[in-house]
Amino acid sequence: METALTRLVGVRHPVVQTGMGWVAGPRLVSATADAGALGILASATMTVEELRHAVREVASRTDAPFGVNLRADAGDARERVRIIIEEGVRVASFALAPSRELIAELKDAGVVVIPSVGARRHAEKVAAWGADAVIVQGGEGGGHTGDVATTVLLPQVVDAVDIPVVAAGGFHDGRGLVAALAYGAAGVAMGTRFLLTSDSTVPDAVKAKYLEAAVRDITVTTAVDGLPHRMLRSELVASLERAGRTRALAQAVVRAAGFRRLSGLSWARMVRDGLAMKHGKDLTWSQVLLAANTPMLLKASMVDGRTDLGVMASGQVAGVIEDLPSCAELVARVMSEADVALKELQRLHTGLSTAG
Repeated sequence: METALTRLVGVRHPVVQTGMGWVAGPRLVSATADAGALGILASATMTVEELRHAVREVASRTDAPFGVNLRADAGDARERVRIIIEEGVRVASFALAPSRELIAELKDAGVVVIPSVGARRHAEKVAAWGADAVIVQGGEGGGHTGDVATTVLLPQVVDAVDIPVVAAGGFHDGRGLVAALAYGAAGVAMGTRFLLTSDSTVPDAVKAKYLEAAVRDITVTTAVDGLPHRMLRSELVASLERAGRTRALAQAVVRAAGFRRLSGLSWARMVRDGLAMKHGKDLTWSQVLLAANTPMLLKASMVDGRTDLGVMASGQVAGVIEDLPSCAELVARVMSEADVALKELQRLHTGLSTAG
């Protein structure tokens, strides 16, 4: 299936695997790329040198195009951009809107720039700055998310910009892909669906938690880092929501200390990163620290398998996902389902034309 997205980035299918921290590593990204979709490597949880090593590992596993996701507000964003350029990565995606200068630097080097946004005005801004495409995530999406449903947000963005739009938030099958195309999107991006594959390195016990979840077991909370964050309900989330300010600050300091040891970041740098994630919100100091070390809470679950100590970011689609296919099986199934849906629509269209 050829769309503006496939032509732009050189993949066979208009499907994107999103850059999920601690999840979208070389194994998942290369498996996605080999399946004909666009795999996005998550770099926010990596050091600069780990990023370079991971990029080279993906390149050694596949000849297909892939991308790297960056935090535009990170202090070392330019250094990471330089690695993308030097290593010949095809796509740079951003969790937050990158500056006009970063976009220009990447485009001058021939890198395709695809920021992720959650509002029409943000899409308009990055499009005006030269972004090649945009991923727009509705409120159904996992992790940090907004409160506007994909079915409302997507057509707004499609109508507002002249660059390819990739739909995210609530997609897991071929019917969803066809629906997104009908809205005018050039493809879909999926996170939770790719997390729940056999190629994902997330521990099996954690995957089981996702598969057990019903739609109502997935909630949006601000208790973790002060920002709306969609995740599975858990005792940790409940305890954070119950905790008073003093207790929350104590918990945040303990977790921040652990992340500081792991990452090698200074306390000052962690606080700066936490403040950068405020987005104008009135965060407490505990929330600032939690914002800075949210990666540690994700690592506890996604890497260490400690669902009692970590959070499990999740889109609402976890409530309707029941299996763990390989990336190759998943992408093939999505495209087969899309083909069936398109043929059925064509049959309906032909029938209506005949009746008319």
